[in-house]
Amino acid sequence: MASYCSKVVALAALFSLLATHGSCARPVTNLNATEFTADPNWEPARATWYGAPTGAGPDDDGGACGFKNVNLPPFSGMTSCGNEPLFKDGKGCGSCYQIRCVNNDACSGNPETVIITDMNYYPVAKYHFDLSGTAFGAMAKPGRNDELRHAGIIDIQFKRVPCNYPGQKVTFHVEEGSNPVYFAVLVEFEDGDGDVVQVDLMEANSGSWTPMRESWGSIWRLDSNHRLQAPFSLRITNESGKTLVADKVIPANWVPNTYYRSIIQY
Repeated sequence: MASYCSKVVALAALFSLLATHGSCARPVTNLNATEFTADPNWEPARATWYGAPTGAGPDDDGGACGFKNVNLPPFSGMTSCGNEPLFKDGKGCGSCYQIRCVNNDACSGNPETVIITDMNYYPVAKYHFDLSGTAFGAMAKPGRNDELRHAGIIDIQFKRVPCNYPGQKVTFHVEEGSNPVYFAVLVEFEDGDGDVVQVDLMEANSGSWTPMRESWGSIWRLDSNHRLQAPFSLRITNESGKTLVADKVIPANWVPNTYYRSIIQY
């Protein structure tokens, strides 16, 4: 996961010093269909890339956020590692950013949208996007994708933008290893902020919410001192403080390693 980023960032920095250049379908994003307020200002950052030239970053198509199959829609390989100001100890997972490259003749200058799905432990700038090969190449002029990928570390500009997944609802993946006294769930496809800062669980007929704690990335867990009684309702809170409740989204006969799609969306 994050180790892939670390290795490639180190190599990219070395290649840059030696002057030997080396370098990580877009997510469906509608920047107008959300209550989230986009940052109007572009900020400077630097970018590298890792993984296959036209891949999604990690070899396992996952990352330190816990998202799975990020090579497939709606992520479609337009993903990035973020250093701590972007990753936010996992609470930045799922955040969407527009990026555009500058100071390179191969740059198109057109903004592209990427999603934070992984962690970058060795930044080369205050804000460092270690992009998938697909996302890095997307910033190039037509036909110059490989040329840009061979540029090594490049200057970019970025700003936070709202996420929107048309046709998608907030989705929960019950993680492998979950059992009657341990429940772990991945949360994904949230419009607006794109991230989750708190998840709470309500057992069947309990009438009260139990806070879950962040396990890692966008995966939240509950270690119980009793057998948990399903179906479960899940309450999620995003960075803006907006809360949604997925009522009885996890059925009584839930099984690990399974997706459960809600009917809620920001």
